[in-house]
Amino acid sequence: MSEDDIVEMGPIDYIVVEFPGNRMTGEGLPILVDLVDRGLIRILDLLFVRKDEDGSVAGMEIADFDGDGALDLAVFEGASSGLLGEDDIAEAGKALEPGNSAGILVYENVWAAPFAAALRRGGAQMVASGRIPVPAVLAALEDTDAG
Repeated sequence: MSEDDIVEMGPIDYIVVEFPGNRMTGEGLPILVDLVDRGLIRILDLLFVRKDEDGSVAGMEIADFDGDGALDLAVFEGASSGLLGEDDIAEAGKALEPGNSAGILVYENVWAAPFAAALRRGGAQMVASGRIPVPAVLAALEDTDAG
């Protein structure tokens, strides 16, 4: 990836999604594929981890998670930018309950790339970012309605 490519990139985010009891239904996969197909996001890394009952954490291969005989994530096979390492697996493992697994997804917000690139060309730089959990937004809206 060239320096010009990096300057034109959108914001990069990551999420860790826990699957209780190692139960991955694959229900969200078509939506993720649709986001990629529509050019809204670009998957940079996709990695799965498992936390055993004894607390040990290990990476998992992309596989047939829902048991239907098809490789569920073949479309993302090889999605590895090298951004995720053993330390990220260990960190994700800290957030997991024993007996559960998780997907770690690193993605570029392609939809925001033109805006972000324009800001960078103008000399601006992001100094903070964050997420507001949906339950917190709902609670705030309920407080507003009650007041």
